[in-house]
Amino acid sequence: MAIEAINLAASAGVGSIGNPPDRPSTSGTEGSGDIGSGSNFADSLGKMLESTNSADATANSAVGRMLDGSGDVHEAMIALQQADMMLQLTVQVRNKLVQAYQDIMRMPV
Repeated sequence: MAIEAINLAASAGVGSIGNPPDRPSTSGTEGSGDIGSGSNFADSLGKMLESTNSADATANSAVGRMLDGSGDVHEAMIALQQADMMLQLTVQVRNKLVQAYQDIMRMPV
């Protein structure tokens, strides 16, 4: 079950290294100022937030099933850990974005 959290992050484009899955490889054109690249980053962030939200909802439903007696404690704990990992990842991405923004704002004009 812990692998599903990693798969969610990878499908959101967070864990991928290199080019996003929907962009072909462009050799020698890095930094060309492609306007469409901003929307891909925004889409990746949106997918990451959606997967974090769905992991939270899954954890809540697993805990509800555990409390009703129809679910397993083991299943609920795994779902809670997955949701926690996704939340920690989201917070770290947010922290890096805020830090990058602050670094840009400190640059002399």
